Amino acid sequence: MSQGAETQRARQARLANLRQELVAPVSAILGFAEMLHQDAARNGPEEAVADLARILTAAGDLHAMVDRLLDKELAESLFEGADEAAAQQKLRHDLRTPINAIKGYGEMLLEDLEDLGAERMRADFDILLDQADQLLSQIDTIVDFSRGGSGTAAEHPCGPAEAAAMFAGLVESIRPVGEAEAGKVETGNILVVDDMEANRTLLSRRLTRDGHRVTTAEGGRQALGLLEIDDFDLVLLDLMMPEMNGFEVLTRIKADPRLYRIPVIMISALDEVDSVVRCIEAGAEDYLPKPFNPVLLKARINAGIEKKRWHERERLYLDRLEDEKEKFERLLLNILPQQIIGRLNDGETIIADRFDNVSVLFSDLVGFTEISSTLAPTELVSYLNALFSGFDAIAQELGVEKIKMIGDAYMVVAGVPEPRADHAQAIAEMGLRMIAAVERAKREQGAPFTARIGIHSGPVVAGIIGTHRFVYDVWGDTVNLASRLETLSEANRIQVSAATAALLADGFELEPRGQIAIKGKGRQNAFFLNAAKPVTVKTDS
Repeated sequence: MSQGAETQRARQARLANLRQELVAPVSAILGFAEMLHQDAARNGPEEAVADLARILTAAGDLHAMVDRLLDKELAESLFEGADEAAAQQKLRHDLRTPINAIKGYGEMLLEDLEDLGAERMRADFDILLDQADQLLSQIDTIVDFSRGGSGTAAEHPCGPAEAAAMFAGLVESIRPVGEAEAGKVETGNILVVDDMEANRTLLSRRLTRDGHRVTTAEGGRQALGLLEIDDFDLVLLDLMMPEMNGFEVLTRIKADPRLYRIPVIMISALDEVDSVVRCIEAGAEDYLPKPFNPVLLKARINAGIEKKRWHERERLYLDRLEDEKEKFERLLLNILPQQIIGRLNDGETIIADRFDNVSVLFSDLVGFTEISSTLAPTELVSYLNALFSGFDAIAQELGVEKIKMIGDAYMVVAGVPEPRADHAQAIAEMGLRMIAAVERAKREQGAPFTARIGIHSGPVVAGIIGTHRFVYDVWGDTVNLASRLETLSEANRIQVSAATAALLADGFELEPRGQIAIKGKGRQNAFFLNAAKPVTVKTDS
């Protein structure tokens, strides 16, 4: 059997084993999603049908993905041009996406079951979400081609307390540069420094014959000049020279940040112990007395060049490690606020804070489910990516905190994790710019969406939850009311509570809507936020 066939069979075996471990939990998730959707479609509540349809679609996508794990074409496409680590990373991402959608919509519906009069569905929801939680927590273990058997999530702990230490794991994922060349005899660019022409010629001929590129210098000053303009792998340096002796040249080399890593082997007729000690202490790689043993010299040169190469590999390795660290930090900043990352780095293991004055914004795309069914997947993703990337940029500019994005829903908060007196004004500006961005996308790109926004101000609790794919989230009645205000808003309108309106009265144009019925809250006054009031500049008469 050819090596390629063996590789293909090994890949298919890995995917078959992976599918076997995923079939049971994924089938359970799909089964309960179907039952819940059928129950809601037949018996109500109607408000839950759309979100349950999203859950069912995500469960179906997950099930189809698992079914394809025995497909030969999938095995080839998954591994094509990638190593196992990259293949595992892609699988983890592809599997987590529908699971996160199931969890997100399921948790929101679970919170509203009592208000919707659908307590009968709670048991099935609990099982559905429990299966999704277990599967999400075990993805890293299941999608591990190297372990060769079943495992549990506990074997691979990675919670928020370890976030600051995650960087250490990056070391294992980077293959040292030059590993494949281990054991290979190195040749290099060598500088021979000796005031005796005969010695220079002899060394030059021997080294050239061994495959090295050789440059000679007849004195210390000339050697230092050559080191400025060429990149040498090793210096053979005579100790006794007129004008500038070898010891002085050595100390200058080792004092120069650009040159100090170049190995220097001293060669001299002096073989006194004091001379050897002084040179080694000054940074010389080795010391050989004249007349030198050519076999020993060759071995020392090869060792010196190899050490230089490893120093270079180490520098490149550390540069790559630093790049990975920066990528990791950028990725972590997409998950957690900068202040929270700092607290994790300082050793906090449980982060939970109460904030008395914040403003919460929820947005949703009107008719998203129906519209998305009429668009090609690439067209839909292109619209959403452009729109939500624009939202992210606005949030960053205004200094407000994006909390999460579930499907077509977008949630952002002002006043956490750092309190700010202008939280309502900042979140109002965020909402106005979001509506403007949606209208601009429709006008310039033909995006078929309108947005609905709700805002409420009040106290929340904020903190980190989860052990795998942990998130910074906020909870409380303020969050629930903002969500319901969004649901009851109108297309391309921003509906705000009376509490928020009171904070915005001086700087924004508000349109009273009167009282609206809010589930669990009764009838409450609401307002539409139309625009910021123009700033008037007083002038001296």
